[in-house]
Amino acid sequence: MPLEALLQMEVTTSARHPEKLSESPAAISVITQEDIHRSGATTIAEALRLAPGLEVARLDSSDWAISARGFNDEYANKLLVLQDGRTIYTPLFSGVFWDVQGTMLEDIDRIEVIRGPGATLWGANAVNGVISIISRSARDTQGTLLSLGGGSEDRGFAAARYGGKISDDAWFRVYANYYNHDDQVLPNGDAADDEWQIGRTGFRLDWELNPDLDLVTLQGDLYRGEVAHIFGTFDPTSPTFSRSVHDKATVDGGNVLGRWSHVFSADSDLSLQMYYDRTERNTVIFKEQRDTFDVDFQHRFGLWNWNSVIWGVGYRLTADRVGNSPTISLFPEKRALNLYSAFLQDEIKIVPDVLGLTLGSKFEHNDFTGFEIQPGARLLWTPHTDHTVWASVSRAVRTPSRAEDDIVLNSSAEVAPGVFVPTTIHGTRNFDSEELIAYELGYRSQFKERVSLDLAGFYNDYTHLRSLETDPLNPTQVTLGNKLYGSSYGLEAAATVRLLDWWRLKGSYTWLDMNLHQRSSSTDNTSVDRTEGSNPQNQFMIRSLMDLPHGLSLDATLRYADNLSAIKVDSYLTLDVRLGWQINRHVELEIGGQNLLQPRHTEFNPSFIQTPRTEIQRAVYGRLTIRF
Repeated sequence: MPLEALLQMEVTTSARHPEKLSESPAAISVITQEDIHRSGATTIAEALRLAPGLEVARLDSSDWAISARGFNDEYANKLLVLQDGRTIYTPLFSGVFWDVQGTMLEDIDRIEVIRGPGATLWGANAVNGVISIISRSARDTQGTLLSLGGGSEDRGFAAARYGGKISDDAWFRVYANYYNHDDQVLPNGDAADDEWQIGRTGFRLDWELNPDLDLVTLQGDLYRGEVAHIFGTFDPTSPTFSRSVHDKATVDGGNVLGRWSHVFSADSDLSLQMYYDRTERNTVIFKEQRDTFDVDFQHRFGLWNWNSVIWGVGYRLTADRVGNSPTISLFPEKRALNLYSAFLQDEIKIVPDVLGLTLGSKFEHNDFTGFEIQPGARLLWTPHTDHTVWASVSRAVRTPSRAEDDIVLNSSAEVAPGVFVPTTIHGTRNFDSEELIAYELGYRSQFKERVSLDLAGFYNDYTHLRSLETDPLNPTQVTLGNKLYGSSYGLEAAATVRLLDWWRLKGSYTWLDMNLHQRSSSTDNTSVDRTEGSNPQNQFMIRSLMDLPHGLSLDATLRYADNLSAIKVDSYLTLDVRLGWQINRHVELEIGGQNLLQPRHTEFNPSFIQTPRTEIQRAVYGRLTIRF
């Protein structure tokens, strides 16, 4: 894709309606279908490594720690993730189970990544960023596609899709895929017993009731998988009060989504979306069944020539049923949560095509903390068609999760060499929302059709952050609190250079600094160091993409992440390489290698109840894709 075409690409996540990437007053980047294809990624989580500014660390075969602008963890809770408008974060812990998120990667049109708050439009939990995964229309996926491959770590993967035409104005596709990943390894070289396999099937129907005016979309997915883990479970009969258990969890789920959109004019449209989502997870330490129903309506219109208004309302009901164990319990075992929401935003053209101001707010009522308001203001200055400057200030909150309200987590702590005591962490109905006031400044430009540059700086001010408060009279009892606060600031840079017509370089660099504190009344002596030291201060990526003669392509990605001092993870530099051969318009072969600079390395260290540290291995793979 030419650089000028990329900057003119329309994105929807930052404004909830199409706008040019070059004119978006936010730190937004796009992972295109070509990016995904040429990265060799086999999962959505893996493809997110391509986004500038994201912290993407693999824990083991199936688990990932993914965040933006700090606070990364295996259960990171300040990043909202959407797939075709369907929220895929779980209210269980306000995060994402990455092992069950996916679709056929060839059917993804793009992944839009916003670094920084998106709460003005998307609401609670869009604190440090928003990821929106957007599928291609069924109209654009006609014909048959078959893909299969495998390798040293990816033991086997296969996908099949067929797209057809129902009538001149209706199209459909159906797909199925399967993925099987081998064990990673422990630091001593033994297998980590964390193999993973999942199968998925789904469909999409797009029907143009009136060409370019009314569009109806209906889509759905089903999945089932098995995920192996070694868990540390609570055992009161053991001298250490813990016991390692090898578990093979089952994960099941499905969803169906319907959307109707109507276009009145180039500046006015509306949409109505509804979906139902069901997930099940059964492990040795915890079981959960969750049903979610969501309805969302939005309307955009222009009052005068100098402004555009968008507003909407929504409702979400999510109900769960859990199965408790001596390690993890939630009380009550069943709970239903309601979320009512509305938003209003006005885009004002102060000087047409030069200076614009966007004002808006999200209004929500949840069952945890009641009414929340999340306003924001963004300024866009375009002094030249090739240069854009933007600035913003906004408020975002992360509302409590089901676990923070209701959990009882039993574990153990080593208080002296070889001396262990049982500990219990309790949730509390007094837990408040975590709050953020964010200040951002950005610059985006294109130079002579060969170079593009994107810069963003930010300062985040956090209050009421989660803490672990120890009972002074009984140090084995811990209750969740909101007694941490602090700030983070950083710089994010991304650039693309077309050296030759057949050779492009893409690069990104992120610098982050976090300064957290505990209030004088807090007894939490661990969370500050753990949170500050679990995020790389420096990370960079360089990608080389070469289009060679005879249908060959050669791509390489060099990645670096700083050390994580709090969880004893060393800095690492690693290299991925892919060689593709487009034999003809129907057949493509590719081979690749991942993590090539060392036999294995650690990217993140789990903190969850003695889950073992795992190292990610060097891997090679091959794939065959046939289209007809």
